[in-house]
Amino acid sequence: MNDISGADGTAVESRGIIGAIRPYTEPAPLAALFLGMSSGFPYAMIGATLTTRLAQDGIDKKAVTAFTLAFLVYNLKFLWAWVVDGVRLPVIGRLGQRVSWMLVIGVLVIASVVHLGLVDPKASLMQTAVAAIMVGAAGATFDIIIDAYRIELLEARQLGVGAGMSQYGWRIGSTAAGALALILADRMGWNIAYMACAAFALPAMVAALIMGEPARHREPTSRRTRSEMLASIVGPLAEFFRRRGAMLVLLFILLHKIGDTLANLTFRLLFDSLGYTNDEIAIYDIGFGFWAYLIGIFIGGMLYSRLGMKRSVLFSLVLMGVSNLSFAGLAASGHSNWAMAGAIGFENIASGIGGVCVVAYFSALCDLRFTAAQYALISAAASIVGRVLTGTTAGAMLEGIGYVNFYLLTTVAALPGIILFWLMMRAGLIDQSIGSAGEEETPSER
Repeated sequence: MNDISGADGTAVESRGIIGAIRPYTEPAPLAALFLGMSSGFPYAMIGATLTTRLAQDGIDKKAVTAFTLAFLVYNLKFLWAWVVDGVRLPVIGRLGQRVSWMLVIGVLVIASVVHLGLVDPKASLMQTAVAAIMVGAAGATFDIIIDAYRIELLEARQLGVGAGMSQYGWRIGSTAAGALALILADRMGWNIAYMACAAFALPAMVAALIMGEPARHREPTSRRTRSEMLASIVGPLAEFFRRRGAMLVLLFILLHKIGDTLANLTFRLLFDSLGYTNDEIAIYDIGFGFWAYLIGIFIGGMLYSRLGMKRSVLFSLVLMGVSNLSFAGLAASGHSNWAMAGAIGFENIASGIGGVCVVAYFSALCDLRFTAAQYALISAAASIVGRVLTGTTAGAMLEGIGYVNFYLLTTVAALPGIILFWLMMRAGLIDQSIGSAGEEETPSER
């Protein structure tokens, strides 16, 4: 290749760049970007944004970390995901199973976020908790339909690119909503901040209306009798667990994100403890972290295409585990903008890489007949252990062992998932676990 030079070499390189960018400009991946925007913002409303609001209202650490239990609604979404797959909505159902559910749940998300903004944590923590759970329930159901729509809209060859675009959108939505909430809260109050952020539900609703019902959507059953309804509930689980090594795959899903979840849900407490202002959090955690995450997604897309699914996932798992060490360093160094920028940069790049590679693998696990139910089970299981530990023990652990030791512990907690995935690779279980969503369709199936 050394003999290629001048105009010819430039042309070859140009074609390579254009070829690398072209998949991201196709309609389905672009739609995944807008779907991700709407998926990310409810999480921010009951995550970092609510944590900051509660901390600034003087709520103690144990109560603040207990609010992360609102995220458990996301982990229970597989219990009602079959409804999204198996129940046809009256009247609006004419638009299609996925599109009609997208519109209805989008309206519920808007209403629940506005309601959370209207409650006063200082007046009633219980009402605030109920409002947060309502946002969690609406957001979790929104995730069910968004994930199903994304997976069915994308072709198998687009899953990696689509996962990257969805992660771009998720970070744009969560970051923009979080930043907007902080800015408006300082100037107009939390009520107005939440009301304004509710508009982030619209991109997914508009994308669904423009793109229409996904071509890859498969009806699992006619759903006319009680036995057929039962099949729509049991079928997704039965199909998944019939695969060889399914229990090990589920165990990996449960374990792989424990350390990452424990760390991520406590970052705002660390920033508040170190005395960072809202403006500093907006600049470094939201602003700087946003661009670092985008870089990570770009790197993740390249790694996925060059290393393949298995090696890219393993690499991202190691990187995400190690990234927690940067926050141990931040806690040890104290209030330092440079240390904050470095920790957030490293963590977000690692999360961006993992977001592409791991989400693409999880998407490929789905059977197209049960996309909503199976991905709801997978995504719910992915963080339930970490969320339970965060909500029940993180506050006490932070007070007992301090931030430095806590983040060292989260790094150790990442090891079981890394080791298990490596063992699954060695046993050939990764390839055998792939569902029809990860298989290329033949011309006759299209």
